[in-house]
Amino acid sequence: MNLPTVFIIEDDVDTREMLAKFLELEGYRVELASNGRHALDLLTNGVTACVIVLDLMMPVMDGWEFRRRQVQDAKLKNIPTIVVSAAGRERLAQISADAYLSKPVDMDELLQRVSQFCPA
Repeated sequence: MNLPTVFIIEDDVDTREMLAKFLELEGYRVELASNGRHALDLLTNGVTACVIVLDLMMPVMDGWEFRRRQVQDAKLKNIPTIVVSAAGRERLAQISADAYLSKPVDMDELLQRVSQFCPA
């Protein structure tokens, strides 16, 4: 069975694992990265996803820089992106995304957003 893949880019281990376990229980395959650079490496080396769940505040490469590079890459720019962040509204306005969720994440809302882009 070929499950739809959600790619979670989140530096906080507990949050990353919680989101992954939840989405796996809901019928998704999950790929994980701890920062934007790691995520770009994985995506350019063959990892595919129907949606990206992106944290903004991360070390090495933050979500803003990841998103800038994502939209400049012809192979990656069309992957829908859900921004999940504790950043204020003014900071969220600085990044284009297909959806925005505030931390702490409402899991029902996350599932609703993810299922918009990749039905399980």
